[in-house]
Amino acid sequence: MSTVETGDIDVATLGHRIRHFRTRRGMTLDELGAAAGVAASQLSLIENGKREPRISLLSALAAALGVQPADLLSAEPPDERAALEIELARAQRGPLYASLGLPAVKPTKGTPTETLQALVGLHRELGRRANEAIATPEEARRANTELRERMRAQDNYIPEIEELAEQQVRASGHVRGALTHREVSVMAEKLGFELIYVNDLPRSARSITDLENGRIYLPPASIPGGHGLRSMALQAMAHRLLGHTRPQSYADFLRQRLEINYFAACCLMPREAAVAFLQQAKKDKDLAVEDFRDAFGVTHEAAALRLTNLATRHLDMTMHFLRVGDDGALYKGYENDGLVLPTDVTGSIEGQVVCRMWGARTAFTHTNRTTELYQYTDTPAGTYWCATQVGTTAEGSFSISIGVPFDQAKWFRGRETTARTESRCPDESCCKRAPAELSGRWAGKAWPSARLHAHILSPLPSGSFPGVDDSDVYAFLEAHSGA
Repeated sequence: MSTVETGDIDVATLGHRIRHFRTRRGMTLDELGAAAGVAASQLSLIENGKREPRISLLSALAAALGVQPADLLSAEPPDERAALEIELARAQRGPLYASLGLPAVKPTKGTPTETLQALVGLHRELGRRANEAIATPEEARRANTELRERMRAQDNYIPEIEELAEQQVRASGHVRGALTHREVSVMAEKLGFELIYVNDLPRSARSITDLENGRIYLPPASIPGGHGLRSMALQAMAHRLLGHTRPQSYADFLRQRLEINYFAACCLMPREAAVAFLQQAKKDKDLAVEDFRDAFGVTHEAAALRLTNLATRHLDMTMHFLRVGDDGALYKGYENDGLVLPTDVTGSIEGQVVCRMWGARTAFTHTNRTTELYQYTDTPAGTYWCATQVGTTAEGSFSISIGVPFDQAKWFRGRETTARTESRCPDESCCKRAPAELSGRWAGKAWPSARLHAHILSPLPSGSFPGVDDSDVYAFLEAHSGA
């Protein structure tokens, strides 16, 4: 005799199996109810997965249907249609579907199986996209790696955006020197936009463009990190000029962000003027990011990145760029000069620790941080010269470095430095493994509490535009629509 093991009963599957065996025997609800001693209305609730039967009733139902109780309790749906109905019901009870505010579809006998297949397929795809959107930063690292490799293959240079920016800058009336706020406003006006400075931008947004009323809302002053008002306004305009549409993936979002940053840099440091400045400095063997920065009124990081755009195509040199935190973590990196950047097994550089011997880290040990620091570093891939500037934000100190192979250092200010280190990384004996004396003294006797970087485990930002709260944006626009 079979025994009944209830465990965690899946009432939806149980109900479908009871209905399956009932219809197979040609019994109505009333007939099965009479045979098992239960009202037809109660039996209907059980078959619809809304009530769990007692063990005694389950045994009576099994006997009336000529099967074992274990047959009714099987976790397998009785047929393909039942499986579809069960999956649809589960999907519609989930939080993802509930967030859409749509009514639930209740299949009936007359609902075609093809309709159920289509509905279940839609729910599966909805779930897949939701899971993709809330992926861990692994998703972002993968997309970042692909974008970095693509830009390295084209020398960090996008000629189409260079041309577009040159046209816009000329149309603004700009002739020489740093691009002014007035010239940026003229560029906006020619696109049909007015720049408006407000104090109540949502915290998640750097700027908001009101497409209906032709307004670009900006904060009243620069925000931490060195993003000037000119740059933010230019980035907002770039979305329109570059024909961007709503990003369809995180990779799409990253590409658009790179393109608007590139456009802003091209406007603030126009190719023609920037190349002329840099070529003269190269001729004088006095290339320096700090001079380039001051000549065009931009941040040190912006100038360093712009130099990587122009170096290979217009100055005939390869180089690298690094932004490194005071903990040694690499936050941004670019190279086409053979320098081996630290990577994880997927090829991602973000968050990887830079060698302690590199100038990007030795710079933190210097007390004088007002000017660039110069250094040669011998690495397994060759000897490199670099110039590093240290800066500070609310989150801590960081360094901005540009560097070139040894034979190209002759074009730069600071080439005569005597500072020289040796890096054997990725060999762990270089700087990652503790010296034998210290290891022998302290191994097994220390238990530090690590500081966890929140971004390591956080999901990727979601929303129409990743990282921006749609609700805040729409409320902001509504509040300003009558202004």
